[in-house]
Amino acid sequence: MIPELRDILFLDIETVASTNDYATLDERIKTQWARKALFFKREREQTDEQIFHERAGIYAEFGKVICIAVGKFIETETGDLGLKTKAYYGDNETTLLCEFKSMIEKMDPVSLKLCAHNGKEFDYPYLCRRMLLNGIALPAALNIMGKKSWEVQHLDTLDMWKFGDYKHYTSLDLLASIFNIPTSKDGIDGSQVNAVYYQDNDLPKIKDYCVRDVVVLAQLFLKLKSVSPTSLTVRHSE
Repeated sequence: MIPELRDILFLDIETVASTNDYATLDERIKTQWARKALFFKREREQTDEQIFHERAGIYAEFGKVICIAVGKFIETETGDLGLKTKAYYGDNETTLLCEFKSMIEKMDPVSLKLCAHNGKEFDYPYLCRRMLLNGIALPAALNIMGKKSWEVQHLDTLDMWKFGDYKHYTSLDLLASIFNIPTSKDGIDGSQVNAVYYQDNDLPKIKDYCVRDVVVLAQLFLKLKSVSPTSLTVRHSE
């Protein structure tokens, strides 16, 4: 296996609104959400509650993590490139965040590199904020406070694709399409996660979708690095 691939941990997270019952929110939180919702009310007439169910999940202050999927390149018994995946998921956010933290703390913090799509804008800060709000000390791999930019071992496939064009956003699904990588959007996409969680009560479906995103992410990374393995064996660990 190429040494450059050995210490990368690919990750993707799925998030939802902190509650399905807007009425139970603390009044102070409702006030803060009303201020946030003002930015969206210009688009169409909606109540704060309607916007909360649609948008709250993308903000760490108003949402929560329900799944973290990870993937790591391995060398198979035949010497080919493989990808081992695992998902941490559940209704108890504190528990899954602690499980994820325990996993990455077993890895070498010096050589470990995290990789996500749009991770610098979403996944990494969201995880950090939710850990702190759950009273969990940040693991070294995520704690970038006081670090210089060249000391941060965070990779981002969106950043890699931008080539310095900071005004340009490209979704993981679009990049998968143009690089001819099989889609992860099989029966669900990110906009449906909140409804699948709260209305359908189908967390396993969300978990499977999150894992598929990690598989796409890893394949995209190989494309961006011009690495073309003859095959990629994916193994999921429960």
